[in-house]
Amino acid sequence: MHLGSQTRGFTLLELLVALTLLGLMSAVLFGSLNLAGRSWEAGEAKSEATSGMRLAGGYLRTQLASQHPQRMRRIPEFPLLFAGEREELRYTASLPGRVGLGGIWYHRLTLAPSISSGKSALVIERVIPNYNATTMPDFADAERSVLADDIKELKLGYFGRDVDLGPEQDSSPTWRDRWDNPHSLPLLIRIDITPARGPAWPTLVVAPREAPEAGCRGWDAVRQRCVA
Repeated sequence: MHLGSQTRGFTLLELLVALTLLGLMSAVLFGSLNLAGRSWEAGEAKSEATSGMRLAGGYLRTQLASQHPQRMRRIPEFPLLFAGEREELRYTASLPGRVGLGGIWYHRLTLAPSISSGKSALVIERVIPNYNATTMPDFADAERSVLADDIKELKLGYFGRDVDLGPEQDSSPTWRDRWDNPHSLPLLIRIDITPARGPAWPTLVVAPREAPEAGCRGWDAVRQRCVA
């Protein structure tokens, strides 16, 4: 007697179940790979943001701590080339050789639209000042460097004393949002930067180089100002 062998195949139901399981496994695998990719991109973006924050903060600290007090020689009372607003800071400092020609430049730190992205950026504008001019320098044709892109807010503070207060008034140093004393620099400068995305940068506090008598023909130590 000849016994023939019989091969049993998959039923339609078993095939549908197998295809469903394969689809679920593929979806889970794709989701895992997609999540890993987004996590990698987020980590890269955070690393770049942190690196940019450190570079910008280090550059500002170096510039403001080593700034050179300069005065306008043809304007009465020989005002310093320094002005502080809540969202803008003007100061004189040397320019690193890697950035340009070097020398002492007049800088402006502010927020402005980025040329490349159109977003608000932390920028430094700079011009070579003419100390013999009869008006303060402007930044109409200034060179510009972008320190950080996509910045939401720049907030500046200045710590110092009011030299014009009388002896009966309290002249202890205080923080203020504006520095308009043309005779001396603040004792401290505080910089708070908030990006459009992510947490605020750590507060940067810098002590400018103290040399209020720089550029004066005569310095009145009592009144804390230049005299002719």
